[in-house]
Amino acid sequence: MSPMLITLLVAVLGFIAVAGFGWVVVGGESASAKTLKRAQGLTNRGDAAEVNRARRAQAAPDQRRRQILKTLRDQERQQKRARLTLVSRLQQAGLGANVRSFWIASAVLSLVVAVIVMVMRQPWWAALLLSAAAGLGLPRWVIGFLAARRMKQFTAAFPDAMDIIVRGIRSGLPVHDCLRVIAKETSEPLAGEFRRLVENLGVGLSVDQALERMYESMPTAEVRFFAIVLAIQARTGGNLAEALGNLSSVIRARKMMREKIKAMAGEAVASACIIGALPPGVVALIGATSPAYMVPLFTDPRGQILLLGGGVWMATGIFVMRRMINFRI
Repeated sequence: MSPMLITLLVAVLGFIAVAGFGWVVVGGESASAKTLKRAQGLTNRGDAAEVNRARRAQAAPDQRRRQILKTLRDQERQQKRARLTLVSRLQQAGLGANVRSFWIASAVLSLVVAVIVMVMRQPWWAALLLSAAAGLGLPRWVIGFLAARRMKQFTAAFPDAMDIIVRGIRSGLPVHDCLRVIAKETSEPLAGEFRRLVENLGVGLSVDQALERMYESMPTAEVRFFAIVLAIQARTGGNLAEALGNLSSVIRARKMMREKIKAMAGEAVASACIIGALPPGVVALIGATSPAYMVPLFTDPRGQILLLGGGVWMATGIFVMRRMINFRI
């Protein structure tokens, strides 16, 4: 081996030895430093896990709240769709659930109106429109009117039913016997709804299911409050008499607020009635005093168009005013 090669090999080995010693002294880590770094890493991971747990704990109530709100909205949407069905409307009006009789009565009414219009020698399209309105619109309006009146009567008597339950519970009667007393001793429609509630409980339905059926036939906020109070009491316990007594007070306060708003909106209601009745009254007065003056309005096509336009505008105005003075409590 040549002296130059030996010198080069020694230089390389010396460089490796010096570099290794420098890395051990300067760049290398001691066991304590490694332990410290490992402990810091574990601490950082523990802190991160603690932060993640805190975030999850904070997000859990918000997520639960959003889920509850979503469930309530879905239930309310389903209940609205159920209440808009014809069977539900018939039950709310107290007419049973005979849809076939309803359609037969609607068809007969439509036919009678069409015959009357044709006897009066009016155009065929007028007979078609009036018969369709009479067959499709008038029966539904009547059912809506009957349902609203029945729900109003039920709401007015509902606090008395709560008082009966409260007095019965305080005297030692079970809730089922109190419901039976309401079904026997009160007037309609309160007695009928509670009679159906007692029958549903008697055939084996749970309290929640029976109250849900009661809410379908009588969709009022008072029935929903009553169902919530009974459901909470069944799950968590508590003084049911006190809860129902508070519910009775709340329902009476709602009724007082509703009557107060009705009194305050009386002026607007009177204005709407006067404005709505003024054009037909003027037409009837002029027709009675000068019949020849009003004949072109009914016989001439231009007059018929004016009558149709005036009726549409009057209906729109009455609808807008009703929406302005119709408050929901």
